[in-house]
Amino acid sequence: MPNETPQLPHFPRQPLFRPRSTTIFRVLLLGAVLAVVSFGGVVLQVYHSPYWNRVGLAPDQPVLFSHRHHAGELRIDCRFCHATVETSAFAGMPTTQTCLNCHSQIFTDTAMLQPVIRSAALHQPLHWQRVTTVPDFVYFDHSIHIAKGVSCTTCHGEIGKMSLTAKGEPLTMRWCIDCHRNPAPRLRAPEQIFSPVTPATRLPPSPVILASLHTQHLTNCSTCHR
Repeated sequence: MPNETPQLPHFPRQPLFRPRSTTIFRVLLLGAVLAVVSFGGVVLQVYHSPYWNRVGLAPDQPVLFSHRHHAGELRIDCRFCHATVETSAFAGMPTTQTCLNCHSQIFTDTAMLQPVIRSAALHQPLHWQRVTTVPDFVYFDHSIHIAKGVSCTTCHGEIGKMSLTAKGEPLTMRWCIDCHRNPAPRLRAPEQIFSPVTPATRLPPSPVILASLHTQHLTNCSTCHR
C-alpha cells in the first residue's frame, strides 16, 4: 500500500478571548479614564480650597492679641504697630516697646500680657508668626500698594473683626493677577486705606492715582518675579 501521510487530529478553532472580554475591557478602560479625571478634579478643588491656601487659619502667636479689640473697637491705627507699611516693602511688626507704650500702665498683671513683660525683662524680642505670606520668589512691596490706594482689608480681610488674626485672602497668582488686570475697582481714597473693616461706601482714589495705573506694566512677569 502506498505510504499515506498521517492526518493530524482536527480541533475546532477557539477564539483567544471570550466575546464578553471586549465589553469588560471597555468598562475597565472607561473606569480608568473616569478615575483619572475624578482624581484631577479633586486635586484641583483642594488646590483652590481655603484649606490649601490656609484662608481662615490663625497661627499661634507669642501674645494672645486681638485685632478686633485693638483695631476694631479701640480704633488704633494700623501704622501704630506696622510702622513701616508706608515706607518699605515690609510692613513691620510690633516690638515689645510698642506694646509697652500702652501696657506698661494697664493690664500689666494679666496672664496674656506676661510674654510681653518677660520679653522686656530678658531683652528678647517677640517672635510673631507671619499670617499672610507669599513665596520667596515673589516680590511684594507694601509701600507702593498703599501709595496707590490698596487698603489693608483688600489683602488681609476684615482685620477689625478678627479676635485671632487669620489669613483673609488666598493671595494666589490668579488672585493677584485679577487685581493687577483691573485694579481701579479695588482702590480707595486715602482716608479709607487703613480702615480695619470694609466701609459700606467705597470712596475712589484721586484721578491722579487712576491715571498713573498702567495695567500692561502691572501684568509683566518682572513686576512680581525679580
